Amino acid sequence: MILSVPNMTCKHCKASVENAIEEVGGKAEVFLEDKEVEVTGLPPETVLAALKGAGYPAEVIE
Repeated sequence: MILSVPNMTCKHCKASVENAIEEVGGKAEVFLEDKEVEVTGLPPETVLAALKGAGYPAEVIE
């Protein structure tokens, strides 16, 4: 699944997003320039909740 994460603007944000997803058992590939994240291994609800809790609300786009 691919998510849009509009608040992600720097390398620190990228690391925070990756960590939030990995902490709940998923794998993340972050595309900082596009403000998108490709996530595998988790249902959307889990990923969205983890990112919201980390301060990076996201939206599923694919």
